[in-house]
Parts: sequence; C-alpha cells; structure tokens
Amino acid sequence: MSAVAESVALKKTPQVPGIPYLGNVLAMAKDPAQFFVDCYRKYGSVFRVKLLGQSYAVIAGVEAATFLGTREGKESLRSKEFWEGLVGEYGAKRMLTGEDGESHKELRDIMRRGYSKESLKGRYNELIKITDNVFKRDWPVGKEVPVVEAMQYMVTDQLGTILTGSAPLEYVKDIRTTILYILNVLVTRQRPKILLKNPKYKKARARVVELGEKMIAYGKERYSRIKPEDRNLIDDIMAAHIETPHIMPASDLIVSITGPYVAGLDTVANTTSAIVYTVLKHPEVKARVYKEVDELFASGDEVDEEGLMKKLPALNGAIMETMRLYPIAVAQMRTATKDFIFDGHLIKKGEMMYIGTSVTHFMDEYFPEARKFDIDRYQKPRAEHMKPGAYSPYGRGPHTCLGKSLAEILLVLTMARVFYKLDLELESPNYVLKTKTAPTPGPAMDFKVRVKGYRH
Repeated sequence: MSAVAESVALKKTPQVPGIPYLGNVLAMAKDPAQFFVDCYRKYGSVFRVKLLGQSYAVIAGVEAATFLGTREGKESLRSKEFWEGLVGEYGAKRMLTGEDGESHKELRDIMRRGYSKESLKGRYNELIKITDNVFKRDWPVGKEVPVVEAMQYMVTDQLGTILTGSAPLEYVKDIRTTILYILNVLVTRQRPKILLKNPKYKKARARVVELGEKMIAYGKERYSRIKPEDRNLIDDIMAAHIETPHIMPASDLIVSITGPYVAGLDTVANTTSAIVYTVLKHPEVKARVYKEVDELFASGDEVDEEGLMKKLPALNGAIMETMRLYPIAVAQMRTATKDFIFDGHLIKKGEMMYIGTSVTHFMDEYFPEARKFDIDRYQKPRAEHMKPGAYSPYGRGPHTCLGKSLAEILLVLTMARVFYKLDLELESPNYVLKTKTAPTPGPAMDFKVRVKGYRH
C-alpha cells in the first residue's frame, strides 16, 4: 500500500457501470455535464469511469473545484499527458495548456499581456466596427443564419484583428476541422487514432501549418519596427522566440502562434451562440437587454470604455447564466503526479483524471432552481456565484483560462452589438436548443435564427 495511505482508513472508489470496451463513452458523450452531475449524486465526490478501454479517476463537485486552487492540488496534478498528443502532432516541445509549474508560468508570462483585457484598451470602438462589418457580410436580412458558423467567422475576425493583426477568414473551416479531429482523438480521446489518417484532416492540418508559417514570417518582419509597448500577442511570442529561443524555440512557434484561433474558435463561438439562444428564448430577458444596449449606444456607435460592465447588468447576467448552464469547461483533464488522498479515496500516481468543476452549476444547493434561467443570480445580495467552488466557467486552478478578462469584455461588447443591431427570432417560441458535445460542448451546428431586420 502507498505510504500516503498507510495511516488512513480509505474508502473504496466506486466504478460507474458501462458497456464492454466503450465503457461510459456513450453516456458521457450524450451530455457530459449531466453525466458528471448524475454520477456525483449517486457515487459522491470520487468515482471511476472507463472510456474506450482506458480507466479514469473522477473527482467532482465543490470539493474538486476548491482542491484545484490549493497547494496540494497544484502539486498533485499535471496536464502534460492529455496534451502531449497535440504537442507531438505539431512537432513541438511544449505548449501552454500542457505545461505545469515553472514551465507553465514561463509560457503564461509571455502571453499574459496579449490575452489580457489590456490588449483591448482603446480598441473597443474598433471592435464594434469589426462586428458591424460581420453583420453586413454574414447576417443577411430575411435569411436563416447558422449561428455557430457565423459566430466562428466573427470570432476569427475579432481575435485575428485584435490579437494578431490579421483575420484569416479563408482558414476558418481548416482550423475548425483540425480542432475537431485533434481534440476528439488526441486530447479527449473520444475517437480512435485511425481518424488522423483521414485525407480531410490531413489537408486541414496542412492549411493550419501554412497559416502558422505566414504568421511567423509576418511576426519576424514586424519585430524590428514595433515598439515593445505596441506589441500584440503574436509580437510578444515572436519577441520571446528571437530574444530567448531556449524558452520559445522555432519548433513551438506554430502551435503557440495559431493558439488564439484554436482557443477561441470553438469556445467563444459556442458561448456567443448559446447567448443568442438564451436571450431570445426568454422575452423578459430580451426586453431588459434591449433597453440596456439601446441606452449604451443612444449617443452613437461608439462607447466609453470606463465602467462598461456596470452599464449592462442584465446582459452581463445573461452571459454569466448562459455560461453556467452551457459550460465550455465541463471538466478539466489531469494526471496524478503522486499518490494522494482526496475525500478519503486514494488516487494513485500516474492515474489519468477528470476534474468535474461544473457539477455545482447544476445543483440547487448552490444555485436554487438550478435549471431555471435567472440572470439576477449574480447581483448582490444574492451573488450565488461567489460561494466558494460554485462557479467555474473558465476552469479552476493554475490553468484557469488565461484569456478570461479579455473574453469577458469581448463577450459583452459583441453581444451588446448583436442585440442592438439585429432583430433576430428563433424558429419558433417553443424551440429547444439542440447541443453537441464534441470536441467541446455547445449549440449544434444546425442551430439557426432568422434575421428579421435591423433594429438600428
């Protein structure tokens, strides 16, 4: 027995029943958030699942969310194993999401400014113009618009221009395909490796590499003429490569430099699409949001950056509530770096794990009437999200989303403009959102809304 467990009365960790070889794949793929909630209710904060013949320990609930932020949590868990397939696919040595400890901090420091809300400072009105141009191109009046796809192009336009200086719209489908295959096969491991031989994937991946090489050439050309204080995310990565190649070697450039698209295309597009649904689905919420955005833009198409979030409490509440009910980070994937005890259960060194941080999102104990869409949960005195470990839309612990503060501004500004400019309607008032789970949870690709016209 492990020395860690010798003096402790251990609990037997339950195994969630499944089917031969597939294990719990089908149940988990159907609705991962609900799967973890159901298992937590039935088995407690620790249980084990099997996926395609591989066993995983799961720790879940407020206990797990809190554990990720502790010193023991940081020392007991690492990310490397889940991301090494992606790193290897690009011939890289390391990437931000796959590193821990000092190595993770080193990469995080390089990219911190580029992914921060400071990168948007003084550019809110530029972002508004980008968004308005997207409406003219991708949201034609009188047509039904596939929301997720339209949002993917919008995100590429926005993040590309703000973070990298260019918006490579011609690569959107290639990025999307590459993400789909890599996350499904190499990261979440929901699909077999044979799929990576598919010519469709190979062509898409080659195009993403091509994009990366173009961005590298552009970044090198900019390096000598851009002042340090004027650098964007790509400039910071290129500067790190040129000035400290031992920290940012050439092998790691493509996976790092295309990161904004890989990180944002699915996550931000899924979230903004879900917000379109939740606001349109709830007329009383839509009325409050319309009133706020109409007041925000009453004096013209520019906004004062100061205090933006305070001016839009209903919209901000709708965004937070949508991220609670449609979380992108349903669970975080880690490997145990050593034997440790969690809630009376022994987790052994080398075990692959899921950390179910979103379980609390669906529990009445933390969010009364948890399945109800209630945008006022986040205002004082309720502030339900402030209960320790209750709300984790951006993950938890050292790997909390680096772009969290940037995403908060991007989401608010984008959705404020969407609801100010466009008069949208669902297929019918009774429409219920269909969702997908792979590679990340979100609205199904066939979710559409009709553009009735322009409100303004």
